[in-house]
Amino acid sequence: MSAAPPSVPTPPEPVESPQLVQLGLDDEPCLRADAARNRARLLEAAAGLVAAHGADAVTMEEVAAAAGVGKGTVFRRFGDRTGLLMALLDHGEKKLQAAFLSGPPPLGPGAPPAERLRAFGRAALRRTVEDLELQLAAEPDAGRRFTVPPYRVRHHHVALLLRQAVPDADCELLTHTLLAQLDPALVHHLIHQCGMPPQRLEDAWTDLVDRVTGTTG
Repeated sequence: MSAAPPSVPTPPEPVESPQLVQLGLDDEPCLRADAARNRARLLEAAAGLVAAHGADAVTMEEVAAAAGVGKGTVFRRFGDRTGLLMALLDHGEKKLQAAFLSGPPPLGPGAPPAERLRAFGRAALRRTVEDLELQLAAEPDAGRRFTVPPYRVRHHHVALLLRQAVPDADCELLTHTLLAQLDPALVHHLIHQCGMPPQRLEDAWTDLVDRVTGTTG
């Protein structure tokens, strides 16, 4: 009877850095060529209205007229006005997502979690200030505010970093608390109604992260 073959040590499980799934902002990632052209034309028309008249001018009717299509086409493509405005914000949001998912540190992987949290808040605030009017106009209703893909991606990212920095905390709820400081309505109030410079908001974010994580930037 032949001897049993020597046992081979089981290789250790690979340790992988947690990865986030980058969530797109539209529900049709793979459009036909003609549908993609129509979508691009509608977004171009909407962007032209924002540039010329502000975000308040972006209605489904005005976009349809500017693009030379029926109003039903705009509704079928974007669902409602919020969906249209969210699609307009898509490009900038995806750039921010790419930066914190796979860009260079400290915003991207490779820096300590508290340092990445500081960088994330500053980058998100700058993006909000740049597109503030459009972000306010695209604010989802109460039932969707915390379930739209951009918020879910941000929440997932911040919660991941908090679990690394303060593992004993209730990171799920603490993440919502931190993200509240980046809310476009609050940013608008602080800058335009309270006269605070954007740099003060960035400094306040850094201070909040330092206090939550017990670190210093």
